[in-house]
Amino acid sequence: MPPKVKFQKEEIIEAAVNIAREKGISAVTAREVGARLGVSSRPLFTYFDTVDELKRAVYDYAKKLYQEYVKEGLTAEIPFLGVGQSYIRFAKQEPELYKFLFLNSPSDIKGSAMEGLKLSQELARESLMRIYHMDGNTADKYFRDLWLVAYSIATLIVTGECRYSDDEISALFTEFSVSICKAYKEIPGLPDGNFDKDKVFRELVKK
Repeated sequence: MPPKVKFQKEEIIEAAVNIAREKGISAVTAREVGARLGVSSRPLFTYFDTVDELKRAVYDYAKKLYQEYVKEGLTAEIPFLGVGQSYIRFAKQEPELYKFLFLNSPSDIKGSAMEGLKLSQELARESLMRIYHMDGNTADKYFRDLWLVAYSIATLIVTGECRYSDDEISALFTEFSVSICKAYKEIPGLPDGNFDKDKVFRELVKK
């Protein structure tokens, strides 16, 4: 009769997530997970055929956690600013999971920056359309532009290079948000990339 499995699948995933949080996803190995649980690596292979399958479970956990941060941001008085602040907070509080989701070349067990953009965009689209009175295309373009700002700041944070305070980061978001929203609202064809850029620049530099 085979020995009874001591740990459940969720406990193994939790151990792997905690290892990833502390040391990065590359530290998630069968031996490391077994050591964290105080057993050999055998229980892991009761539920997962390979370590890559376990890493995929860690990725799914990180993705769901990130979605919760974004959803919380959408409940803020200014939803888009709330999403940006939640994105930055995720980078600060979960730097290794952020790297796993957004700072890797895409693969079966790794996320990517563009996948993160698509996921965030889908969560925020309806709110932007309703509150900022934009069509879907304009909302997506607006979110893309502001997400690139958030991604830059978050990358500085998780690599230890950010020298901006929370207040300075909030001010940056506000400045970019106002500027881009005004441009999309007042320059015909800008959201579609169909505008006379030379004419626009000539008028701007005269002011």
